Amino acid sequence: MITIKSKRELKGMQASGHLLAQTFVGLRDVIKPGISTWKIEEFAEAFVSQRGGRLSEKGFEGYKYGTCISVNDEIAHATPRKNLILQEGDIVSVDMTVNLNGYESDSCTTYPVGEISKEDQHLIEVTEKAMYLGIDQAVIGNRIGDIGAAIQHYVEDENGYGDVRELIGHGIQPSIHEDPEVPHYGKKGHGLRLREGMTITVEPMITAGGDWRIEQHTVDDPNDDWVYYTTVDGSKAAQFEHTFAITKEGPKILTLQDPIKDQKYVPHFDQE
Repeated sequence: MITIKSKRELKGMQASGHLLAQTFVGLRDVIKPGISTWKIEEFAEAFVSQRGGRLSEKGFEGYKYGTCISVNDEIAHATPRKNLILQEGDIVSVDMTVNLNGYESDSCTTYPVGEISKEDQHLIEVTEKAMYLGIDQAVIGNRIGDIGAAIQHYVEDENGYGDVRELIGHGIQPSIHEDPEVPHYGKKGHGLRLREGMTITVEPMITAGGDWRIEQHTVDDPNDDWVYYTTVDGSKAAQFEHTFAITKEGPKILTLQDPIKDQKYVPHFDQE
């Protein structure tokens, strides 16, 4: 079911999103060569809990952790691991959700680990821009397909990367995953029409090798059947995600890390 959010709900989600965004900002100083991905989990858990929130992915659909941490060719849903040590030149995607006072937010950022190659930097930049191009299509009266078409054209036609099909964006609140589904590919003018007050995520996952197909794996734990995904050709992958609201003033991002840089997406629900 798709719910239209009230001003009160949007303000609650904005507070949750701000806490999540500040967690990502803090991780900029944490992620470096030589740390385990478990350190990312520990930092996020402590940062959020000390500020009254919780990492709401923990326990969702049987997941045991608060973060998903995917390194290099891992596309999504990989777990934090004590024995996985980040190396110079890696790229790492951190995906997490925060619940603050009953309000959910969801975001992902891909970080460079130390100095990375120009090719990997370009992959990161294209993925982030693809997310914003999709978000820019999320205006009242447009359709879900407009979001996906903008992302697909930029990623595949303009840059020759792979645009993952099987893992998609979604509605959010009151739970982490709500209707509607939001693919990152599609046709302009097709799909559900977007309405004021909807809150959704856009989270493109882009592969450097140009093949959008994914390979499924089960974690190396006999007591856990959790599944994660990698590229089929071993190429690196990047992901960016924001939670945002559809408003009369355009899409307003609830998980902004750099509001000065991205002023047009800053919500002003308190002033309404």
